[in-house]
Amino acid sequence: MNFKLRQKYKFIKTILIWSAALIVLLQVAFFILEKIDRKRSEKEAAKQTEVVIPEPIMLFNIQIDSFNVVRGEVKSGHNLSDILTTQAISMATVDEISKKSILVFDLRKMKVNNPYYFFMNKKQPTKVEYFIYEITPVDYVVYQMGDSLRIYKEKKPMITQVKTAGGEITSSLWNAMTDQALSPNLAMDLSNIFQWSVDFFGIQKGDKFKVVYEENFVSGKSIGIGRIFAAQFVHAKEDFYAFRFTQNNEDSYFDDKGKSLKTAFLKAPLKFSRVSSVFSNSRFHPVLKIRRPHHGVDYAAQTGTPVMSIGDGTVIAKAYQRAGGGNYIKIKHNATYTTSYMHLSKFGDGIANGVRVHQGQVIGYVGSTGLASGPHLDFRVFLNGTPIDPLKMKSPPTEPIAAGLMKDYSLHRDSMMVKLQKERF
Repeated sequence: MNFKLRQKYKFIKTILIWSAALIVLLQVAFFILEKIDRKRSEKEAAKQTEVVIPEPIMLFNIQIDSFNVVRGEVKSGHNLSDILTTQAISMATVDEISKKSILVFDLRKMKVNNPYYFFMNKKQPTKVEYFIYEITPVDYVVYQMGDSLRIYKEKKPMITQVKTAGGEITSSLWNAMTDQALSPNLAMDLSNIFQWSVDFFGIQKGDKFKVVYEENFVSGKSIGIGRIFAAQFVHAKEDFYAFRFTQNNEDSYFDDKGKSLKTAFLKAPLKFSRVSSVFSNSRFHPVLKIRRPHHGVDYAAQTGTPVMSIGDGTVIAKAYQRAGGGNYIKIKHNATYTTSYMHLSKFGDGIANGVRVHQGQVIGYVGSTGLASGPHLDFRVFLNGTPIDPLKMKSPPTEPIAAGLMKDYSLHRDSMMVKLQKERF
């Protein structure tokens, strides 16, 4: 083979080698591109799948897309039979539900205006699959109407938020709360906490409050106030503090020095009324039209307002005084103090001579029996048998923070104090 032929053969061989290499490279490239494209397609398909499948709509932890839901509320005078027969449920089934429900929920305790729900089968519109009754905004009972009746209780998911609030009083604590869109129950809770130290019948314009508290939510809706952790109340330019703390396995409230806010007696024997007559040695009697001593405090309130014992004690008199006091109760609290409650419309359940009563227990109801120009409570306090002004009575505090817990209490108090200071009045 001459030189030219060898050169030509070598050139052709080189072309063939490079062509083979190029083919291999193209095959590798196509393989890689195909793999990338396949992965991209799989991702796109996965994304499309996520978008296409909707979240199931749940109510009472039941997927409701296959049900028609009918809502109602318990009406006055209605019972279970009245409710269930509206959906053509037989009396035999009503009877079975009533009997089997006793161990789970007493249907006699259904409350007016509480909601209930029927879950109706979409394919068989007259068939009830579930009956659900809301016991509280959180608790509910489910009656599953299958081949066999199943009854169970559940709770809705509840979210608790810790909040702070504060304000200045221009007319009343209640109005101060509602002006800021706060729950009126917060006013009730604060009055209960400070009832031993602040006279809420004597609240003044310019009094102030701050509070750290829990608020509970279900489905984004507030269902009420939870625990109050700390509060500050400024009354007549004097600061009163309350800090929630656990001692002896019991939660109670203590002031900034560790003294208990709960004293031997309540500040007043009823809530949310007004003082219509004060302690006096010479008061003009509205019925007799003469001046004579009035050794008590009159609280004007509507007939039927609950009257509470201001402390633990024993009933030593329950009677009717025709000449003046009408229906009255006298309670001996200890060797020193006795209290009396007059002009009652009626007595509390179980109240009788010799019965032991507890602080805050309802012993009667405001009325106008006896010599009275209108409904009110005539409340009197006796110290060693001598009448004293109830509005000036000092009551010693109960057990303070124990010495061994004072360090823990101080840390807790200081952390709560920081939260209170961040809130404006």
